[in-house]
Amino acid sequence: MKKAVSTSLLGLALMMSASSLAFAQDKTAKIGVLNDQSGLYADVTGVGSTLAAQMAVEDSGLAAKGWKIDVVVGDHQNKPDIGVNIARQWFDRDKVDVIVDVPTSSVGLAVNNVVKEKNGVYLNSGSGTSDLSNAQCSPNTIHWAYDTYQLANGTGSAMVKSGGDTWFFLTADYAFGTALERDTTNAVTAMGGKVLGSVRPPLNTADFSSFLLQAQTSKAKVIGLANAGGDTINSIKQASEFGIIKGGQKLAGLLMFISDVHALGLPVAQGLSFTETFYWDLNDGTRSFSKRFQERMKNKAMPTTVQAGVYSSLIHYFKTLDAMGGNSHDGLKIVDKMKATPTDDIIFGKGTIQPNGRKLHPAYLFEVKKPEESKGPWDYYKLVATIPADQAFTPLDKSSCPLLKK
Repeated sequence: MKKAVSTSLLGLALMMSASSLAFAQDKTAKIGVLNDQSGLYADVTGVGSTLAAQMAVEDSGLAAKGWKIDVVVGDHQNKPDIGVNIARQWFDRDKVDVIVDVPTSSVGLAVNNVVKEKNGVYLNSGSGTSDLSNAQCSPNTIHWAYDTYQLANGTGSAMVKSGGDTWFFLTADYAFGTALERDTTNAVTAMGGKVLGSVRPPLNTADFSSFLLQAQTSKAKVIGLANAGGDTINSIKQASEFGIIKGGQKLAGLLMFISDVHALGLPVAQGLSFTETFYWDLNDGTRSFSKRFQERMKNKAMPTTVQAGVYSSLIHYFKTLDAMGGNSHDGLKIVDKMKATPTDDIIFGKGTIQPNGRKLHPAYLFEVKKPEESKGPWDYYKLVATIPADQAFTPLDKSSCPLLKK
């Protein structure tokens, strides 16, 4: 009897040991690219973000080390309920480990809660709201490419310094627009400027005429466009038709992407000032990635900041998985390891991740070139100023993230 029991215990111990080894060496990961595939932000994110994720998988070198990595795609249609449903299905049924991109801040914040509940990894480069690393921060989330604090303090402060000390906002009526107006108002007033008013066009507005008329009537020196994607393109085009710039007021594109400038064309976009954290022609690294990206895009577009952020965030994620030797399914442990590890890639160079989940890297104030200054396709930006990483984003002592109160 004793021998039988001993043999059974030995067999059980061996089985448990084998099971633990298999778990520790589990080299599978599933990436969920969740974004707008066909609507307002499709050019900013869309298929380009899917390509960026696929390029990160290829460039990680993990396949040669025995890893199996899959990429799945979901279209949230800029609706929080759809985004939440996709995220839950991915975690519960499809065993997705990490969700990336997620533009539209209302969707981004809703998905943030799901990822925390499911103990996944959330690498957001698409949503702008700085709340993702402040009031609504999560231990499972890293906010990667840009945010409203960085946009506001880059563009807002620069415009006030150059004499634009009175503002009127055209603000997209959802979480991103609200956060961008809030953060820009704080930056403007801190510099001694004044906000004279604002209007809130609904998301995906086709006709901005009544809103632009109110902005024009306000006599504000600067009209701040706290919107994005197609809304930014339409509002700038219609402002040009209204003769607003010719009348002496300036437009501040508080969130602009290279896809927006391309859609507008240099004759309309010339002279616009805005802040970005990525531009394809910044250095050898950004040029190398961007040209490879462009070759594989059907429309031959250069990558946006969001798409570059998808690539960069996943490169760091894959480096972390490799360092951990497997077991890619405990989101909290992975994010903790990602925060503890310095970042370094060809997109943003060397950087760090704050305890509140905010990824730090420099930001750049750009001005759109005049048509005669452009040397060829996609040569659109002039670099005006570089904002160091430690100045570009919310300082930790000003962050409202609950994770910092431990």
